[in-house]
Amino acid sequence: MQVELNLPELFNAAEYFIDRNVLEGRGDKVAVLCQDRATTYSQLQSGMNRVGNGLKSLLVRMEERVALLLPDTEIFPQCFFGAIKIGAVPICLNTLMRPKDYLYFLNDSRARVLIVDISLLPAIEEVRKNFQFVEHIVVVNAPASEGTISFSDLVNGQPGELQTAPTTRDDACFWLYSSGSTGQPKGTIHLQHDMVYCAETCGKQVLQIREDDICFSAAKLFFAYGLGNNLYYPFSVGATAVYLPDRPLPSAVYETIRRYRPTVFFCVPTLYNSMLQEEGDLTGVRVCVSAGEPLPADILKRWVEKYGVQVLDGIGSTEGCQTFISNRLGDVRPGSSGKVVPGYEARIVDENLQDVPYGEIGTLLIKGDSVASGYWNKHEKTKKTMLGEWLNTDDKYYRDEEGYYYNVGRANDMLKVGGIWVSPIEVEACLIKHEAVLECAVVGHPDPERLIKPKAFIVLGAGYTASPELEKELKEYVKKTLAHYKYPRWIQFVEELPKTATGKIKRFELRQTTD
Repeated sequence: MQVELNLPELFNAAEYFIDRNVLEGRGDKVAVLCQDRATTYSQLQSGMNRVGNGLKSLLVRMEERVALLLPDTEIFPQCFFGAIKIGAVPICLNTLMRPKDYLYFLNDSRARVLIVDISLLPAIEEVRKNFQFVEHIVVVNAPASEGTISFSDLVNGQPGELQTAPTTRDDACFWLYSSGSTGQPKGTIHLQHDMVYCAETCGKQVLQIREDDICFSAAKLFFAYGLGNNLYYPFSVGATAVYLPDRPLPSAVYETIRRYRPTVFFCVPTLYNSMLQEEGDLTGVRVCVSAGEPLPADILKRWVEKYGVQVLDGIGSTEGCQTFISNRLGDVRPGSSGKVVPGYEARIVDENLQDVPYGEIGTLLIKGDSVASGYWNKHEKTKKTMLGEWLNTDDKYYRDEEGYYYNVGRANDMLKVGGIWVSPIEVEACLIKHEAVLECAVVGHPDPERLIKPKAFIVLGAGYTASPELEKELKEYVKKTLAHYKYPRWIQFVEELPKTATGKIKRFELRQTTD
């Protein structure tokens, strides 16, 4: 059942998430806490307006793209909503990519303006000679230099008032690039109403975000999950967001929690696991949230035992904008993604798009009004992913008779062993319960007869050393816990697992090492 937003035809997300808070009397409320700085909603509003006026001075017009390559600071929402307010379309770029990736993003999107933090400028300088469309590079935290504009020079002296562009609720609002785990990343186009839909559904009805909350997301703002967690969820109700510009290492995350006492903490499973290896204090946190990849039941169990705070695991996607299946406060099913978020519908289908019975594995389809309108200049891929009102997530799931959904991996992650499907997630969840295993990933590997069998890459915990004896012990452990055919035929001990910037394990890279 979709949620009716009743938004007017003329609608602009910047007015909704920033201006509305000031109009409703929250101008002096702190919107963002970052390091030693506190930024109020009124200050965000004037900063947003100055950015918008600065972009207009560069002759940025409605629908043109403005690329943002920025760490999580109070500058991010000012640039993001400043572009939106003039009808331009901000593109949130991953801050952990390589120069060649930025060349692709900027040429593919045809962005005319790039706003980049000085700390990230070297990656841009390396490829800027090959930019086809970028006309202006605006640098934050640096004076102007040859070929760049200082952000301070651009916005200082600009008026603190800005007329909103006449956008509609169905205009393009912002882009996010997909992770590119199956080919080139795709520019995913979200509309002006999408963030509102996510905030009204998962934000308010599942997480119960309220005005007195302080939100802190270890997942960054360039990531669909982080953008909701630490920008439009809190801003939708006039709450406060805590930003951590640095890498979210466990020590930095714990220090941020100690310093600002957030009430809602958003994280990813890999970081939850790493945080369990260190001591910290979660005083003040009323709920933890997980997404990005399935949360193993054992990590959830140990987290609750250690801190007494539930973790609501869920699934969303770049195309879906935010979370569409989630566990609930007071209703957490370990190992499950939970139930469908109000406002969304789900189906699990076979290769012919026919619904499968309870308990059978199929492909997850989602329907909801935050689903992207399509991919930029990827017509065929759009047709294969956006199936009318339904989004093909390409995730393999099954549903039990109580309505809980269980993730068994991406379509290209599933293994067929002896003619039977094996979920790498299930094998990983088993291995992670062993006291020697800190992290692990399971992929398919061909045996001498070119038949695919599970192979495990394992990062050992402190105090454990790789050995043939430990390898044998781990194999036997899986055999005793799961069906015999699911045990890893090979175990490779590694120092670390390759991960995306959002903390997901790059299984496709591990598969390449086994070919």
